[in-house]
Amino acid sequence: MNVRIEESWRKRLQEEFDKPYFAELVAFVKQEYRQAQVLPPGPLIFRVFNACPFEQVKVVILGQDPYPMPGLYDGVCFSVPEGVPIPGSLANIFQEIHNDLGKAIPTSGNLDRWVAQGVLSMNSVLTVRAYKTGSHRNRGWETFTDAIIRKLSDEREHLVFMLWGAYAKEKSHLIDTHKHLILTASHPSPRSAEHGFFGCRHFSRANAYLQEWGMKGIDW
Repeated sequence: MNVRIEESWRKRLQEEFDKPYFAELVAFVKQEYRQAQVLPPGPLIFRVFNACPFEQVKVVILGQDPYPMPGLYDGVCFSVPEGVPIPGSLANIFQEIHNDLGKAIPTSGNLDRWVAQGVLSMNSVLTVRAYKTGSHRNRGWETFTDAIIRKLSDEREHLVFMLWGAYAKEKSHLIDTHKHLILTASHPSPRSAEHGFFGCRHFSRANAYLQEWGMKGIDW
């Protein structure tokens, strides 16, 4: 199957695109777009990959599925477009960065500046029906994004994987801990941030690790 995605990703993921499960996933997603409001708009499904080529990835942040409210999800996990109020989870991420690094809390929730520096902030499910959280789970996206995590683990070295919450932590078995740094904490959502996300200091720890291996840290 021919999928429009940045070339460095296409080369590594073509074997996934050619598998039967992916054809079934595409058929399901296309049908959903025809019969319901689905997020994000089609051209944004692979936006984080198009903006962050395989070789440029330094940090992987893993979420579950997109914000289901129209106008919020722009193809980058936790990010929202300019001018959109900052959701609770992202507000808590910004608060932890402030506490950890002393940086001012941003007024914009657009995370393109992170992606441009090599932060692959990706969901494990890449589409959702509007207003229906989790409506596209268990349709094949997880198989696809698990393959992405494995590719990054196998073919890159010294990446930082930030796994927040029980769902993300379950992905740790896909990652070679001898080659990469895994940072785990509770999810930054308002329901759980007080139980281990605040105080995790993942952002300074990530930069220290990157710098240890001769890379530039992220300007969070």
